[in-house]
Amino acid sequence: MSQNPRPSDLVQDTFPDPAAHARPSEEDVLEAMKDVVDPELMVNVVDLGLIYGVTIDDEANATIDMTLTSPTCPLTDRLEYDTQLALEGLVNSVTINWVWLPPWTLELISEDGREQLRSIGYNL
Repeated sequence: MSQNPRPSDLVQDTFPDPAAHARPSEEDVLEAMKDVVDPELMVNVVDLGLIYGVTIDDEANATIDMTLTSPTCPLTDRLEYDTQLALEGLVNSVTINWVWLPPWTLELISEDGREQLRSIGYNL
């Protein structure tokens, strides 16, 4: 006498984690990076034009090519920490590749960034 499976035996007890399979887009990463604010200028790193590139591999690990307004900026640790926090849960890991070429210039600031700087007294 064979037993028929009960309906409860057919229910899958574990469900896949949708975040484990989702690969964020470059736009997702850039949007999240708007939460990372340059502590000196008080404008986010995206609108300041400090992000030169974003690469995301198949395992959702991000590499961000980022520069600073000055190579002597003492705040790289702060920006790295804030980047880790901003991308937590979106990517599995993040690596910042600090780049110096091309050098950052005021022309890289977005119009939103310019408006933010004007609102705190900078004349651009």
